[in-house]
Amino acid sequence: MPHETPPLSTDHQCDVLVIGGGPAGSTAATRLAEMGHRVTLLEKAHHPRFHIGESLLPANMPLLDQLGVRTEVEAIGMQKWGAEFISPWHDHRQTFEFADAWDKSMPSAFQVRRSEFDEILIRNAGRKGAEVIEGCRVRDVEFLPDGAGAIVHAEHDDGRSATWRCRFLVDASGRDTFLGNRLKAKQRNAKHNSSALYGHFTGAQRNCGKQEGHISIFWFEHGWLWFIPLADGTTSIGVVTWPHHLKTRKNSVKEFFLEQIALCPAMALRLKDAELVSDVEATGNFSYSCNHSHGDNYLLLGDAYAFVDPVFSSGVMLAMKSEFEGADAIDTCLRQPEKSAAALKRFDKVMKHGPKEFSWFIYRVTNPTMRNLFMGPSNMFRVQEALLSVLAGDIYGKTPIWGSLRVLKLIYYIASLANLKRTLLAWKRRKFNIRYVEETEGAA
Repeated sequence: MPHETPPLSTDHQCDVLVIGGGPAGSTAATRLAEMGHRVTLLEKAHHPRFHIGESLLPANMPLLDQLGVRTEVEAIGMQKWGAEFISPWHDHRQTFEFADAWDKSMPSAFQVRRSEFDEILIRNAGRKGAEVIEGCRVRDVEFLPDGAGAIVHAEHDDGRSATWRCRFLVDASGRDTFLGNRLKAKQRNAKHNSSALYGHFTGAQRNCGKQEGHISIFWFEHGWLWFIPLADGTTSIGVVTWPHHLKTRKNSVKEFFLEQIALCPAMALRLKDAELVSDVEATGNFSYSCNHSHGDNYLLLGDAYAFVDPVFSSGVMLAMKSEFEGADAIDTCLRQPEKSAAALKRFDKVMKHGPKEFSWFIYRVTNPTMRNLFMGPSNMFRVQEALLSVLAGDIYGKTPIWGSLRVLKLIYYIASLANLKRTLLAWKRRKFNIRYVEETEGAA
């Protein structure tokens, strides 16, 4: 068992304090409590609460099994067997089934309302022994000398202040990136930028049969759109576009959102009889990363560490995977301090691996050459199976996809050279989009 923390003049004490009760924080709290640590999770909101990011990957399923919540998730989810891509520059839609990936053992995932999914995870953390406190916002952190832990200052909804002494701190605060901002570690992603608008519709036209739960990705002139069917009949619709295009908005966020949908005829057709039943939310540039993932007595997990782009629905899977690895690292740091450096090094490697592998495709997803590869796939040298493995989130295990992915990237570069003029135009446009963010942020 973890050794006792020396008494201090704080309100509360624990081995590990987790900031944030999303998939990242709840998973970490569950795992650490199961390992026998005293865990406190502080969540600023009250569950259920709205969150975007409703599409899970097949690689999430084994993690849900390990947490013991798969049956609960199945009860609230729409089964997702694959994905489809629709391009206005091609005369067909391209459908991919996860069952065709390299590893055939993970053929499906689920689309979920995040309010329901996140509540399942946080309640599970409480059942497994973590102290879960909602409506409590962390305001400040004082790190103690010599890696002795931290003092966390928080405020309850009713204005009461409270402090915790913890031996280890986990930042799973999502896009709030509490420690990333406090330590000035958060940095705009210099290789990618995008903005998003999103809302929920009823009455959207879905695919039939087994493909009803497919996520649909629509390209259009200014980026791409998502179509995520949920089990209650609601459909999540999002528009991801360049920040400079979002800046052209002269009307309300809702009106601009509907205008973007109209610019994509294939999406507009699916929504012709649909009704918008939620507010439309908008985010500015939301691609970022922190320049480190950990310190001697803290970790940054999930979106608190990095977020790139939701096009491949990787966010929840990367968050939960980082928590499994993070919990193991924290357990080692607390029980075997002499092995902490090696454990944190392994954790850092895992944290960088996921965003790196997805980012290569994300940075190029709106490039004409990449669109052509998605819309006209070939399984030569098993490259399609390898790509599907990435789309399924199967990038951490022993599935031998890496040689085929190198071949796929080589095919991409050769095709780009063969269409050099188009490639240069796409490169110039991308450079403009990134430079626009740099210039506007600099002016601000």
